Amino acid sequence: MNFRTFALAALALGVACGAARAQGHQPSVSKPVTQLQYGGTGVKDASGKELLASPAYGDLGKGPHGTFIRMPAGFVSHAHIHSGDYWGVVISGVAANGTPGSTDVPLPAGSYWFQKGGETHVTKCLSPNECLFFISQGGKFDYVVESMAH
Repeated sequence: MNFRTFALAALALGVACGAARAQGHQPSVSKPVTQLQYGGTGVKDASGKELLASPAYGDLGKGPHGTFIRMPAGFVSHAHIHSGDYWGVVISGVAANGTPGSTDVPLPAGSYWFQKGGETHVTKCLSPNECLFFISQGGKFDYVVESMAH
């Protein structure tokens, strides 16, 4: 494990642990990556590729959560908003997250972004392999396509 991978894992773990503490009494957990179980989110790009999610803590459909997100290579989200703020950490692949039409800022493994709730943005997987993110949000995850938001 190189330093960047270690630092990224420590950051993601710190976010997950901090949020879990805020949720009350929770037992200690150690879960190998091979035991993460991903399911569909219903969030698809124009080509039909779907985001997959695996919970670390909480439930993204109900409230505060920390969630691993697998984004297929080449995925480009529709312009959309989320009601609440969230933080994203890139674990693998190269991502971009920005306003529609803006120049992509490549975010390789070890990078992060903060997305303000209510701001229209586009999230992409720029790499030829899938992207893996860890997101942390203080409320439930929603995905409102821009044309539906106005």
